[in-house]
Amino acid sequence: MRPQLLATTLASGIAVAVLLGSMQPAPVAAAGVPGDSRAIVHVLNRLGFGPLSGDIERVRAIGVQAYIDQQLYPERVPDAEMASRLEGFLTIGMSSREIAERYALPVMEARRRQQQNAGQSGAAQPAMANREAQQAAARVMAELTAQKMLRAIYSERQLQEVLTDFWFNHFNVDARKGQTRFMLTEYERDAIRPLVLGRFRDLLEATAKSPAMLFYLDNWMSADPDGPHVDQQLRPRRLGRRGLPPPPMPRPAGQQGMRRGLNENYGRELMELHTLGVDGGYTQKDVTEVARAFTGWTIQNPRLGGGYVFDPRIHDPGRKVVLGHEIKAGGGESDGERVLDILAAHPSTARFIATKLARRFVSDTPPQTLVDRLASTFRETDGDLRRVMQTLFASPEFFAPESFRAKVKTPFEFVVSAVRATGTDFQSALPLVRAVQQLGMPLYMCQPPTGYQDTADAWVNTGALVNRMNFALQLAGNSERQGPQGASFRSAAASGLQTSPARIIETVLDNDVSETTRETIARATTTEQMTALTLGSPEFQRR
Repeated sequence: MRPQLLATTLASGIAVAVLLGSMQPAPVAAAGVPGDSRAIVHVLNRLGFGPLSGDIERVRAIGVQAYIDQQLYPERVPDAEMASRLEGFLTIGMSSREIAERYALPVMEARRRQQQNAGQSGAAQPAMANREAQQAAARVMAELTAQKMLRAIYSERQLQEVLTDFWFNHFNVDARKGQTRFMLTEYERDAIRPLVLGRFRDLLEATAKSPAMLFYLDNWMSADPDGPHVDQQLRPRRLGRRGLPPPPMPRPAGQQGMRRGLNENYGRELMELHTLGVDGGYTQKDVTEVARAFTGWTIQNPRLGGGYVFDPRIHDPGRKVVLGHEIKAGGGESDGERVLDILAAHPSTARFIATKLARRFVSDTPPQTLVDRLASTFRETDGDLRRVMQTLFASPEFFAPESFRAKVKTPFEFVVSAVRATGTDFQSALPLVRAVQQLGMPLYMCQPPTGYQDTADAWVNTGALVNRMNFALQLAGNSERQGPQGASFRSAAASGLQTSPARIIETVLDNDVSETTRETIARATTTEQMTALTLGSPEFQRR
């Protein structure tokens, strides 16, 4: 059977099976049963991006609970290999200011000079500068997306990578909005990754003060419309490092003549998407009051990669009432911090966060009993996310039969798990980044602040699954062929997968497939086809 025909035929079958729910997984053993492979695979698929070769045996040797405990404390898990894989990446350790100075400012200056010197050919010269700007941004984004892919595939701290992906998506920022692309490296590295198992309140404040979030949701421009703004007598209240008053606040390009005013974007998304949820009990009046509280939370200079700063000149100092809580006049920066306290402690936030975590780690429609238990832990521990995750992984719902393979993998999860399952060692992650983009999930480029959806309906259709099969066929190519997007790599065949369908099923799916899948794989005539069909099977599409 030709590879393309195999891809189309099996992908159509996958779509039907997933959409109709015809593939019912067999019961999974309870947690902690020694040597139970299905429980181990379940844990590796949920706490991480699926098993690498040898992972099942390693977890069996130490026990499921011991593995979970290790993953809950990533700082204790040795991960030296990641440092060597990332050592050639120049930008991932830079601050936003360093990135702006090295990659953004020279291009901006070149563009300015070209525009000044432009004559009859003025239209072409700025276009050239735009291409240079795109190339500069491409270097930063290429390394940011590649490190995300490499960490997900090869890091021993799998739960940390899953949670970094989850929380970045929760506090989504789109790289395509202006200067944001130069701020995302610092945003994920400093505001998200270190805090995914800490207190939710700390994570909330770190994102609120991140220049990436301030720029993406426009809060850096938000100001009291009746305030003094540029009143000189206010300048001494916030001096620069050398004792000099700061320069006037910059305005976005094209808005120099516009008057500053209140911007409610961040206030609305803070409550609807980051904390309370759309049905969390807030009103439009609360949105306005929250926006007033965050006036003055801004960026020192976004074009220079500046950090968060509070500017009292544009803050609304008046009395505010948020969700029935009074914030007295004159609080300054503490007005926003008080709002974060109110929202982090609100029962609706506990329920909203518990629901999202249960949906990510258990099922698209998580049991209400689990959501209630997680919300209770959230409230009782003051939003301790590690304790919430401990409650989740210890729950009977997590190991219930109906939770096994209950989630359809996103494109990112599919690509990462396929590489891990086959033992493919890519010399560059960029082909995989492009593959995820072609599957409809460009990394760091989800436009709406909602982030990417985490339910099957967002990703299951025949066309998308055919594309997954095409990727699987490329990934399974032999060592003499070129991999996805022409990248050289050590293939599945070169990694030791044998030609027996039974061996491939055992290696990739721990021998747990339906008879239909087994018969379909057996009809293939080459190792590459068998591997691709295994990766394209309904069982592998789920986690």
